[in-house]
Amino acid sequence: MSQEIDIENEKPLHDKKAFSDLGLSQFLLEAINKKGFENPTPIQAQVIPLLLEKSRDVVAQSQTGTGKTAAFGLPILDNLDESAKHIQALILAPTRELSLQVCQEIHELKGQKPVRIVAVYGGDSIGKQTEQLKKGAHIVVATPGRLMDHVKRKNIDLSRLNTLVLDEADEMLSSGFIEDIEWVLSQANKNRQVLLFSATISAEVLRLSKQYMQDSVVIRTKASDKLDSLTEQFYMELNHRDMLDALCRIIDVQESFYGFVFCQTKRDVDQIYDQLMHRGFLAEAMHGDLSQFQRKTVLTKFRRKQCSVLVVTDVAARGIDVEGVSHVINMGLPQDAESYVHRIGRTGRAGKSGQAITLVSPSEFRKLTFFQRKEPKIKAITKMKLPEVTAILESKTKRIKDRLEACLSKTPSEISKQLAQELLALGEPKAILEALIEDVFS
Repeated sequence: MSQEIDIENEKPLHDKKAFSDLGLSQFLLEAINKKGFENPTPIQAQVIPLLLEKSRDVVAQSQTGTGKTAAFGLPILDNLDESAKHIQALILAPTRELSLQVCQEIHELKGQKPVRIVAVYGGDSIGKQTEQLKKGAHIVVATPGRLMDHVKRKNIDLSRLNTLVLDEADEMLSSGFIEDIEWVLSQANKNRQVLLFSATISAEVLRLSKQYMQDSVVIRTKASDKLDSLTEQFYMELNHRDMLDALCRIIDVQESFYGFVFCQTKRDVDQIYDQLMHRGFLAEAMHGDLSQFQRKTVLTKFRRKQCSVLVVTDVAARGIDVEGVSHVINMGLPQDAESYVHRIGRTGRAGKSGQAITLVSPSEFRKLTFFQRKEPKIKAITKMKLPEVTAILESKTKRIKDRLEACLSKTPSEISKQLAQELLALGEPKAILEALIEDVFS
């Protein structure tokens, strides 16, 4: 028996306005507050109370960027028995990037709760993963193929599993993982709870749910016919030779830039990255030629904001979800409208505003208008001017003043005091300050 709820058009199962209304523990509420989450998204408000009750299987239609990882991750964390040593929750994801992303997200959501989370995926040492699993894991996040390897090696036992999540189920099924998923379901505890999250609920997804789920509820969120209204879309028409300078000006004029720069090819990524580094920007690059370890290192630096610009190809960025992205810059147009939507959908999420700026050559302008006609999710794209030098200087000046004010509020260390005395010995204070400012602006 199943029940279907359309969040947009029917009375929802739960009408909760704040995370504190959902029944979550104080541990998790503190972690949510630390991450800056304010109010639950519609899918979170519906799913979290259901899963805390542990009573039903759930099929949830949820687009990327709606907070689905927290929707299933928070109840899993609250329902865990930390004293038990066996694997209690398994989350299957279609790609290693997504599995790492989910693992990182749940790690941040657990706060101070003593929970061990292990990610297992292809392209990484199976021996290293085996050692991590031997230390014990409450939650395993995995890609199907590597999970099967570990189960067959008896590194993972699913016989006492409480919860099994299929994340991005439509992606896994379209990628040919159906036999692997069915094998995993056959190995898992027959009394487990099954949660199926999917951007679209296809016939294959429904077949899987009917075969392996009981007393399920289907929760649908209405797919938006346009991108998040908080994402402003702009374009600049430029010759290719002027695009790098335009990119640098766009970054420089922002009070705080944290975003993706999309390029067509691996060669373009390397060239843009080299030029940005040469000009003093905190940038990293990621494309298909990087090893899994290198990609993981780059993503970690970007998520920790040790760099503010990540230059990528579409292939390298697939499955990556990063919070707080302020900008997406397209260095030219992608091959199709769907890729354009995928790119710019990485900003303007979770209630925060963002900008998507596309740099197009005159020959590409017709293609941009074609994208708008073909893809209803693309709203009006506004033409913007190249930032003026005066605007860039004003922005830099403000950043320097703000940073200095913040520094002045702190008590300097003895080393700083000593260095200040040495610098003052070099000349007049005004001349020294002018020299430092000149160095910052140059």
